[in-house]
Amino acid sequence: MKKSVGAKTLLFPTPVLMVGSYDQAGKPNLMNAAWGGICCSDPPCVTVSLRKSRHSYDAIVQRNSFTVGIACESRVAEADYCGIVSGSTVDKFSVAGLTPVRSDLVDAPYAQEFPVVLECRLLQTVEIGIHTQFIGEIVDVKGDPELFGDDGLLDIMKIKPLVYDPSHKGYHGVGPCLAKAFSIGKEVISGEG
Repeated sequence: MKKSVGAKTLLFPTPVLMVGSYDQAGKPNLMNAAWGGICCSDPPCVTVSLRKSRHSYDAIVQRNSFTVGIACESRVAEADYCGIVSGSTVDKFSVAGLTPVRSDLVDAPYAQEFPVVLECRLLQTVEIGIHTQFIGEIVDVKGDPELFGDDGLLDIMKIKPLVYDPSHKGYHGVGPCLAKAFSIGKEVISGEG
């Protein structure tokens, strides 16, 4: 029998998303958000959920744009820092030693040091309790050249993305591929699994 822990925000794992935006003064800001992920295939969309009290909230609403960087193992301290201080009082890029890059497709910055970025146009907002869900249409995905495999696709083992454990509030890496998606399940159908 399973043990109940009640209604909690426990989903394992959650991504570590670095949300970039420009504030009213045009200052680049970067926040760490774990409540988010892909929400639609066509058009390609990603979602991040923020509280109205966050500095990034108004910036995204006013600019109708944001970026989503993929946090990586080598930048765990910088990623965490961007989640524990407010961009209203600190220049996170400067303090964390990150380089702001202006997206050429949307009105938002991203950090050069995070290896993959999704450039997003705000498509829709949904009010959900204490959070607002921002749905962004992905207009482009950019990755550092060395992160691509021989097949021309981004390689998760080269990216080394961070994942967040909401239960213990810890960061983890990803392990090797266990099986091919849309393939291993066929063993169940054939009776091999």
